[in-house]
Amino acid sequence: VAETFEQARAASHLVRVKYVEEKGKFDLAAEKDKAVKPTWESDPPDSKAGNFQRGFDTAPVKLDATYTTPDQSHAMMEPHATTAVWEGDKLTVWTSNQMIAWCVNDLSKTLNIPKDKVRVISPYVGGGFGSKLFLRADALLASLGARAAKRPVKVALHRHLIFNNTTHRPATIQRIRIGAGRDGRITAIGHETWNGNLPKGSSEVATQQTRLLYAGADRMTATRVAMLDLPEGNAMRAPGEAPGMMALEVAIDEMAEKLNIDPVQFRILNDTKVDPEKPIRKFSERRFIECMRMGAEKFGWNKRNPKPGQTRDGRWLIGYGVASAFRNSPVMKSAARVRLTGEGKVIVETDMTDIGTGSYTIIGQTAAEMLGVPLERVEVRLGDSSFPASAGSGGQWGANSSTSGVYAACAKLREQVAAKLGVKESEAEFVDGTVRAGGRNLPLAQAASGGELVAEDTIEFTGGLDKKNQLSTFGAHFVEVAVDAVTGEVRVRRMLAVCAAGRILNPKQARSQVIGAMTMGVGAALMEHLVVDKRLGFFANHDLATYEVPVHADIPHQEVVFLKEEDELSSPMKAKGVGELGICGVGAAVANAIYNATGARVREYPITLDKLIEKMPLSA
Repeated sequence: VAETFEQARAASHLVRVKYVEEKGKFDLAAEKDKAVKPTWESDPPDSKAGNFQRGFDTAPVKLDATYTTPDQSHAMMEPHATTAVWEGDKLTVWTSNQMIAWCVNDLSKTLNIPKDKVRVISPYVGGGFGSKLFLRADALLASLGARAAKRPVKVALHRHLIFNNTTHRPATIQRIRIGAGRDGRITAIGHETWNGNLPKGSSEVATQQTRLLYAGADRMTATRVAMLDLPEGNAMRAPGEAPGMMALEVAIDEMAEKLNIDPVQFRILNDTKVDPEKPIRKFSERRFIECMRMGAEKFGWNKRNPKPGQTRDGRWLIGYGVASAFRNSPVMKSAARVRLTGEGKVIVETDMTDIGTGSYTIIGQTAAEMLGVPLERVEVRLGDSSFPASAGSGGQWGANSSTSGVYAACAKLREQVAAKLGVKESEAEFVDGTVRAGGRNLPLAQAASGGELVAEDTIEFTGGLDKKNQLSTFGAHFVEVAVDAVTGEVRVRRMLAVCAAGRILNPKQARSQVIGAMTMGVGAALMEHLVVDKRLGFFANHDLATYEVPVHADIPHQEVVFLKEEDELSSPMKAKGVGELGICGVGAAVANAIYNATGARVREYPITLDKLIEKMPLSA
């Protein structure tokens, strides 16, 4: 802790650290056989239906393949940063955090102080992608430093500290086995996945989508975690499904080729309207086939040559790839407070965060729609633990859950307004800043003429819903690539995503979420790879110069189509989520397009030149 950044940096260079070197476990492949079933997590790591082994063994057409995905970094531009100050025994932190209530709880436990003595403020998070879900070193060290210095203290992590001292998406090894009849219908499907983590660290459940996406009577999934002495593995945009789909959707393409069936048609043929593991559960909405068919038509899939390596543009080999998109759409408890002032202004308060997703706008839209006022008359206040606790930003639940909480608070405020104006709430229409009922047209502001009206409420979803219905989002990704026939350089030429994700609350923001996710999918397919130093146990490429992510020149035209869908079971908003759906399947669509272009099948991500060129045909 110092007066200036320069002083702090100079002082840090004076510190001499002595290390005792001990043998560590840094290699997932080497530790794979020692991996264990993660009994410390709430969701079961394994699932079974029918008799997978018998079904697979007796299937006329079989695939047994192993795929790997590397460690990946969130690589957001905005660092982990916190300013902390103590006023007596009360702590206030201004930080970059996606889940305000979680951060309060974690600080309270870690510092051993009551929760009501902690205030967390995070109105604008910037990038997070899951790296800022939990308490991290910056918030804790700033709090401890401020308590020691008795002054406000700011801590911001350097980029190289973020890579090795926060969290990352852990590497996976995935074995997929699929058995099918000659008619192309899947009869058996098995998916096993391994990842590494610290003791009792979370598992990367890359099998989640395999449990729900395709039909097949005989099924099996299994998740195992090996203990590694590497930085913590934790949530990164679409944890589980993002790397899981990178493997599953390539396996589906390989199986379609074995069966001599078009990859789009093979996916449609194996659609299911019920949970394959629990057939009594239906999907609340499932428009997967429509996504596939619309995507194929808009993309011009019928122009694809199914024989790899046949389409050229000068020295470039051209290929088309497809993959399904799938991500569950959970809903979480979420609360909000709404105020109506005497001037007719509406103020919304909730600790929901905005991580570049547009929370301010959609929450403002919800209040404006519910209370019949223009959007400019709504003020939205977010990211403060003194406000009611929301769902927070994570897991693709943020938009649907937080706006539902605002909906509930607005519904309660409508009751108060109706009572103040002496009209029946059931008959009242809230339009253009007025309340219309019983032939009367009264100004909304009149209800608060005697003082501000305040309503607070919580939306809470009971546990019975998921026993009868499965809430998921669906889509289809189509990609065209060009591969240099001599060098193996890959260029993505165009991308299309078709999404079915409930009511789209704001099309412009939703599209932005999906194209950002598609961009991350390209990075995962072609370049992103945290390289483990297996001698010393850390990520060697811990900056944005050596950890490569897509730049503008890497990303072509991206088109996004949203199907018109309202999911009556999902929430009062009839919405779902798109922020993570957009990344699920993109990497596989790129990989499948590369195969169609070259005939080279690479099962080890990222698909870099060295892996691709050795498998390309010499005649290319």
